[in-house]
Amino acid sequence: LDKEAKKMISAAHKKALVAPDPDPATIFDFVMPEPFVSEKYPEGLHDGSKGESKRLIQALNETLKAEFRHNPNTFIWGQDMANKEKGGIFNVSKGMQQEFGMERVFNAPIAEDYILGTANGMSRFDEKIRIVVEGAEFADYFWPAMEQLVDSTHDYWRSNGQFVPNVTIRLASGGYIGGGLYHSQNIEGALATFPGLRVVYPSFADDAAGLLRTSMRSRGLTLFLEPKALYNDPSAEAIVPDDFEVPFGKARIRREGTDLTIVTYGNTLPLSLKAAEQIEKEMGKSVEVLDLRSLIPLDKEAIFQSVEKTNRVLVVHEDKVFAGFGGEIAALIADEAFQFLDAPVKRIGSTFTPVGFNRILERAILPNVEKIVMGAKEVLDF
Repeated sequence: LDKEAKKMISAAHKKALVAPDPDPATIFDFVMPEPFVSEKYPEGLHDGSKGESKRLIQALNETLKAEFRHNPNTFIWGQDMANKEKGGIFNVSKGMQQEFGMERVFNAPIAEDYILGTANGMSRFDEKIRIVVEGAEFADYFWPAMEQLVDSTHDYWRSNGQFVPNVTIRLASGGYIGGGLYHSQNIEGALATFPGLRVVYPSFADDAAGLLRTSMRSRGLTLFLEPKALYNDPSAEAIVPDDFEVPFGKARIRREGTDLTIVTYGNTLPLSLKAAEQIEKEMGKSVEVLDLRSLIPLDKEAIFQSVEKTNRVLVVHEDKVFAGFGGEIAALIADEAFQFLDAPVKRIGSTFTPVGFNRILERAILPNVEKIVMGAKEVLDF
């Protein structure tokens, strides 16, 4: 084996020595593979005439099962995935092992790096394989997997397109549950910095189903963040067509408006919709609410079109204002849509602190309707 390895390395070394220098224009090749393309729902929208009203958790569970039936080469594992009647800590995958068997649905040890590393390795066996992992019981506990995540995000680029891990990483994210420091974190701002990783964060049942289906049918690595506070919240309930698909990089206008744009996603979307209604009642101002749904890739065109229409922007997310993903949105608007602005872009998010267990502290730290309304009024009054 040693002789064979040395022979292979020597041949590769000689080949590299005589190879031409790389073209700088190729640095953008093979950063991200082409995703699944939706022909039925190219904009990720539906008219509500098909399907039933479902809670977010039900939409996720039924979509997982539908995709497992669609592709027999789909597998899922994670912590507590197959614990009798339970399916993951929040029961998102409930009933899956009973239907699809322990060879396709099984438990993993409490080792997040192991979970992601084995997903990357198994996906190399066959291009048809699609893997879903519950990367940690809570997004807060995903950090031990960072070395494996960074390695996985770079595989497509460094292999010159020869290999890409086809893995969907599901994580229950965010606060509003009284969970405190280690059950309330938002990690999208940090993980959006890795080329090769898609990041999606649906808020409503239909978008959750559509984005999960697209993630599981696409090549490449997708971070699928689930706002756990909305799993069973009626405000996230929606009509869900059985075959619904949401393409990556397609934002959705959840409320039309002409005087102010609120750009948001995740747990703060329902809060922003309530704030928009309150603003209209109190000030007579029309507020547009734009749901990003997909952070990477980002629908810049939808953001710019809304900014051009309303001329005022409030960016709202649950994560901390400082270094949160909203800073990238604000910078993007300043760089490419400044000419449309009649007021500075303002951001609403969490304080630069951990999230407290006590509900009084949690309310003081996380965004709420009152804080969003105050921010909106400040922008409108400028």
